Amino acid sequence: MKIISVEFIKSAANISHLPKDSHPHVAFAGRSNVGKSSLLNKLFNRKRMALVSSTPGKTRLLNFFLINENTYFVDLPGYGYAKVPKSMKQKWQNTIERYLSNCRELMGVVLLTDIRHAVQPTDVQFIEWLAAMNIPLILVGTKADKLSNQKLQHQLAENQKIIEPFKIDHIVPFSAINGMGKNELLHEIDRLLSASRNESPNVHRSSTASKM
Repeated sequence: MKIISVEFIKSAANISHLPKDSHPHVAFAGRSNVGKSSLLNKLFNRKRMALVSSTPGKTRLLNFFLINENTYFVDLPGYGYAKVPKSMKQKWQNTIERYLSNCRELMGVVLLTDIRHAVQPTDVQFIEWLAAMNIPLILVGTKADKLSNQKLQHQLAENQKIIEPFKIDHIVPFSAINGMGKNELLHEIDRLLSASRNESPNVHRSSTASKM
């Protein structure tokens, strides 16, 4: 996949405000401090297309970017330790869950984790939820430039053990600083879109999956 054009379309507070066309969606999710906006800007080859803040949790809406005039990349609110009231966190979670459960154009999720650390319990819970909903997943380990190659390979192996029950092939190491993993991630997204168009995974989603 080669990104030729990027256009910010809109922010949505709930699923009633989603774009009305039938372009496929790829959602990007992760903890509030994982570097989601930096990753998106690197993929877009733009410096400020997705908002980057020094304060985690600034993304509070579903943000839609139209890629190549035919696909939406959807920046979801971050989950985790963002310094906001518990009621706000619950609202974000409910918004994310309703979107992932009900958007028929959703082809899959790119889930970001910080490769410097073990996959967090909240990430595992989210992976379990996606698996129960039959939503395809690409797992990315951000901030890979912060580790030596030896430590990176060790951490990838350790995290692979954690996610082994979910049959995830591998973790894509990514750096928004030096571009490590950019081409691989775009390739994986292209594969996801191709496979999802053929298999129509949305039809098989269960409405009885446990809460995130």
